[in-house]
Amino acid sequence: MYLARFSYCVLPVNRQRALDFIRREVEAARSNGLNARMLVPLTRGHGDGAALQFEVELQKLDQLDQFRNKGIGSSKETGNWMHSFSEVLTQPPAVEILHVDGAEAK
Repeated sequence: MYLARFSYCVLPVNRQRALDFIRREVEAARSNGLNARMLVPLTRGHGDGAALQFEVELQKLDQLDQFRNKGIGSSKETGNWMHSFSEVLTQPPAVEILHVDGAEAK
C-alpha cells in the first residue's frame, strides 16, 4: 500500500477556503473508493511548514494519476477545482509518496 500526502501552505485569511477545497478532495477520494483524510497540524515545523495536509491511501501508484486527473468529477471539473484551489496557496503543494511497510509491529 502507498500513501500520497499533499501539504498545502495558505495564508490565515484563506484558511477556511482551503479547508473547503480539501474537504471536497477528501469526499471525492472517498466516493472513488479510496481512504482519504485531511490532516491539520497542531504545530508548525521550522520555517513555513505546511498549514494543511491531504492524505490518500493507494493500492497501486496508478491510482494517484487517475485521481489527480479525474478525482473531482470530469477532467474539466478537476482542472477547474485545481485552478481555484491554487489561488489560495502561497506555493505549489509539496507531495510525498510513501510506501507502507507491511511488517507487523511487535
